[in-house]
Amino acid sequence: MASAREMRVRIRSVKSISQVTRALETVSASKVRKAMAAVMATRPYATKAWQVLTHIAKQPGRTSLHPLLAQRPKVRNVLVIVLSGDRGLAGAYNSNIIRYTIQQFSHLGSMVSYIAVGRKGRDLLLRRRMKVIAEFSNLPAVPSFADVSAIGHLAVDEFLKGGADEVYLVYTDFVNMLRQEPRVKKLLPLEVSGEAGRVQDFAHQHLTAAYIFEPAEEEILDELIPRFTALQVYQAILESMASEHAARMVAMRNASENAGELVSQLQLEYNKARQQTITNELLDIAGGAEALGKTMG
Repeated sequence: MASAREMRVRIRSVKSISQVTRALETVSASKVRKAMAAVMATRPYATKAWQVLTHIAKQPGRTSLHPLLAQRPKVRNVLVIVLSGDRGLAGAYNSNIIRYTIQQFSHLGSMVSYIAVGRKGRDLLLRRRMKVIAEFSNLPAVPSFADVSAIGHLAVDEFLKGGADEVYLVYTDFVNMLRQEPRVKKLLPLEVSGEAGRVQDFAHQHLTAAYIFEPAEEEILDELIPRFTALQVYQAILESMASEHAARMVAMRNASENAGELVSQLQLEYNKARQQTITNELLDIAGGAEALGKTMG
């Protein structure tokens, strides 16, 4: 059994760690509220943008409307945008999204390249020897559309120049404080059917009328489709940030509770060690007194 002094050192150490985890939990709780507010503020616009995009994809002769709507006859290269965090201490948040990504695209082999958003995802992808063509990190706590629009524009450029025949987005969907789910969403070329992610889940209107573009269809679509595609990336980043902060808050809360339990156990062991020390000292005193009595006698 460790000595009472060693126990005191361990107790102080665990209490110090508990203070850090409680502070991180408080910070994450504040950040997740801000991230949730940003998500809720952008969802209506992102939903309407998705409705417009899907309606454009339903137009007659969609393949000739814009290059970003055209299906490639053969898929040779796939580009995947993976959203993760810059920091750890968020439980299994980062490892889950990378594991999910590998499961979804591992069967494609060397055809897949990645754009990593977040240092943790980049490191995990490189550790698995995946092809990472670009990485974005150190995003603001609550990023604006201008802060992240370059990610969507890079994906659009890769698709237009033929570097990618399909572009997918993998992110963590914020459901609630205790539930965050990995999602995969096809960005380019735009598909009408199939799972389109949580943004589409909030769409309740179904547009059926054909659009009439004025003054020039090409100019409008050249501005509209890339911008709305980048908007889907922006919305996913906000969802992922809210998920990360929620995961970190829960992880730090669990760590604080575990630290409290460990302190209680160490305190009990310390009391036992201290009691044993006192008992030994009393036995030594009693033995010395008995020996002294025999000597005096």
